[in-house]
Amino acid sequence: MPKRFRLTRRFPVAMTEDGFRRLKKFAAEAGLDEGEALSFLFENFDSVTDDEALTHRLRLFNAELEARKR
Repeated sequence: MPKRFRLTRRFPVAMTEDGFRRLKKFAAEAGLDEGEALSFLFENFDSVTDDEALTHRLRLFNAELEARKR
């Protein structure tokens, strides 16, 4: 039986402009709104990410994070 889709959790999120543009593009291509797209990505996180690429990208992102906050 499919899970009921209820948007019960809302939280403030800080995103980069590039990240938000990519989220909007993905959502539009998938026919979803941004919240539905985020739910899909996190519910299926392991199957939509490549472990090696994720680790590498996360290291790069963390290295630049402080500079991005300024």
